[in-house]
Amino acid sequence: MRALRVVPPGPGVLTELRDALAGGDAILVGTPGDDLPAEVEQRVALVVETSGSTGRPKRVALSADAVLANAAASESALGGPGQWVLALPTHYIAGLNVLIRSIGAGHDPVVVTGERFTPAGFLAAVKQMTIPERFTSLVPAQLATLLDDPAATAALAGFQRVLVGGQATPASLLQRAALAGVKVTRSYGSSETSGGCVYDGSPIGQVEVRVVGGEVQLGGPTIAEGYLGDPELTAARFVDELGMRWFRTADAGSFEGGRLTVTGRLDDVIISGGVKVSLGAVERLLHENGFEDAVVVSARDEKWGEVPVAFTARTDDPAPAIAAIEAALGPAARPRVRGGSAIPLLPSGKPDRVSLAAQQNN
Repeated sequence: MRALRVVPPGPGVLTELRDALAGGDAILVGTPGDDLPAEVEQRVALVVETSGSTGRPKRVALSADAVLANAAASESALGGPGQWVLALPTHYIAGLNVLIRSIGAGHDPVVVTGERFTPAGFLAAVKQMTIPERFTSLVPAQLATLLDDPAATAALAGFQRVLVGGQATPASLLQRAALAGVKVTRSYGSSETSGGCVYDGSPIGQVEVRVVGGEVQLGGPTIAEGYLGDPELTAARFVDELGMRWFRTADAGSFEGGRLTVTGRLDDVIISGGVKVSLGAVERLLHENGFEDAVVVSARDEKWGEVPVAFTARTDDPAPAIAAIEAALGPAARPRVRGGSAIPLLPSGKPDRVSLAAQQNN
């Protein structure tokens, strides 16, 4: 067994993480919990709490081999080592990955400071960089914020690559980035896969992709040991076959010609008036029709059972977007739009879907 220590988010995480990956105590970046064990299995170096954006939070147990394999695959896919700007929280896998890649590259990251992410804070971090090979990892909202600022956009265009993950990235945002000369790579993965392990639809390193019964499954050396203290959920979500460990993502998608397309969550399908409606498909069409920030959740309805409800900060007329959704998915997919209020976010930058659903159904 191996001791497990809780490390508070902040500047000390890099040192503690370096020690954990070298064989020291395993760490969890966050706050202590009464149910946290004092020890973990010897293979576990890092425990990551999931954001709980679509359900209850879980503690993912990762080995040093898994996260280092992910970092090496990422470095190869991105064209080599460099210095990273850390703009994401270090208690989530995306922020921790920036630190792990930095350890592997031999260059300490520079940190965006401040209570909230701003172009000024990002530019201040960029000024501290010491080598020309530059990388960063962002969520879509952060990328949009930087593209709204000319100076930040110019700085970002000088980066070798910008990873964007954490949620679906609207095509319009990717187009804006490309027109500005910003080289974006879309990252797909989760804490259970040591973070992003599919870049722009292609698996990196030794990662394998398969689709079983419509569900995307990811396999290879970056897959987690399981969920801390939850053997039943571990058995349900992880599969070992012929020496390969697979993670069942619960995402729907297809894998053809070596390219993965994720179409939504398997568990986001509702029955509205007897008709199946994919909330992910409704959300994607809203993004493609001018509502890039829209988040779609299910709401109870006395007549139809369930209906899709879209939240957006925009106040534009949603009628054209709704018409496009009806044409593509049918009248049952027509969302009720709640506009004009900011989307609540988790610390990871993902929309807080649980909060929105509770707000709608209470």
